[in-house]
Amino acid sequence: MRIETDRLILRRLEDTDCERMFILHSDPEVMKYLEKPITHIQESKDMIKMIQKQYEENGVGRLAVIEKESGLMIGWSGLKLLTEPINNHVNTLDLGYRFIPEFWGKGYAMETAKAALHYGFNELNADFIYAYADSGNTGSNYILGKLGFERTGEFEDSGAICFWYKLKREQYI
Repeated sequence: MRIETDRLILRRLEDTDCERMFILHSDPEVMKYLEKPITHIQESKDMIKMIQKQYEENGVGRLAVIEKESGLMIGWSGLKLLTEPINNHVNTLDLGYRFIPEFWGKGYAMETAKAALHYGFNELNADFIYAYADSGNTGSNYILGKLGFERTGEFEDSGAICFWYKLKREQYI
């Protein structure tokens, strides 16, 4: 799978992405509202293997984001199938994105999210796509609102209050 935008390429994660994944997931600022930063490259290798397994089993998973200009993997974005319950939802598509801080503020989250939503609604024929973000993560909550997601509730995840969002196909198209 490969999705192109004006400035970016979204493609399946490859084993060779482990160093850039480590840079992303070991950064305390990136992980501020998430789990603890990783400390060993093996953790990023394991993460990539897990996502590759999602491609095989579910036909969908987060995608590496490559900046065309630099050729660098700058983060990941896209849809994944929630196979474990989150906020009492299971077997639903979840939008997510995460970028290395030097690439923040350039509109890449919005650009990749729009491409992922287009794929989800038009290629996967989803009726709904969901997302969630820590209530304190103003950047992610702003982006989800700007994309047209409706905040439908909140729940606790690992001790943090998260906002739950839903986007209907007809709201997006």
